[in-house]
Amino acid sequence: MKAGIHSSKLAFALAALALTAAPVCAQLLRNPLAAKPAAPPRPIPQLQPPMAGFDFPQHQTLTYTVDWRVFQGGLAVFHLDQANGILKISATADTIGAVNMLFPIVDRFQSGIDVKTGCSTGFNKQIQEGRRKIASELAFDYARGKQNEYARNLVKGTATRKEANIPACVSDSLSALFYTQAEPITVGQTFYFPLADSMRTVTVGMKAESREEIKTPAGTFQTIKVQATADEGVVKNRGSIWIWYTDDARHLPVQMQARAFFWGTITFHLQSIDFK
Repeated sequence: MKAGIHSSKLAFALAALALTAAPVCAQLLRNPLAAKPAAPPRPIPQLQPPMAGFDFPQHQTLTYTVDWRVFQGGLAVFHLDQANGILKISATADTIGAVNMLFPIVDRFQSGIDVKTGCSTGFNKQIQEGRRKIASELAFDYARGKQNEYARNLVKGTATRKEANIPACVSDSLSALFYTQAEPITVGQTFYFPLADSMRTVTVGMKAESREEIKTPAGTFQTIKVQATADEGVVKNRGSIWIWYTDDARHLPVQMQARAFFWGTITFHLQSIDFK
């Protein structure tokens, strides 16, 4: 179960991970039988602002149960609060029950979205997984075209600083899940945006595959199934990731699934929605 609810999965699909997010493990092995010559990376696109008329929630809490194969082993909670034009996103991921005794995970993530531009305001995480304890802060300096990461290993007492280039506006592994809500989701079409990923910028595609009825503990929803795709980086290397958004103006993420080459399938089921 160590990889079942690993922080990198929850960051992106949380995906999103994600798209959130997610957010599958950085250590996942690619399927050697499926190896093909790498295609050139898609050019980095411009991040589009939220579509006209879309309203991010003022306050919202989404709670998901997390299943790994046939086991319910975790709980993921997203808190969204809007203030001064910024949608603040806080996410928690915790193991529960027997899994918590075998390999406890207590992960925390924070991000934000400028509700007018869609740009991420930064991405922070604090992960505690077994004996591993890491804290990192990723800041975006759009004026200089730079991203800066300060990471600390809380067990070893070490720290690192990194800097890399970014375009004028990017998403991150957590805010991407909710940024996608604010974009047109049309079956048969794919839209692309830039994602800051491990001190790089990669192009992520959100491919709307089909309409499906999804039953969760929070209710039954008519949804559009969206697959996150990429030519490189976090999304490509973690297997396959899908998000089911409601087929209405809200585009509420009611189910998320990561299918890894080696570790199997992890599914997030919406347990409850709270608007307080």
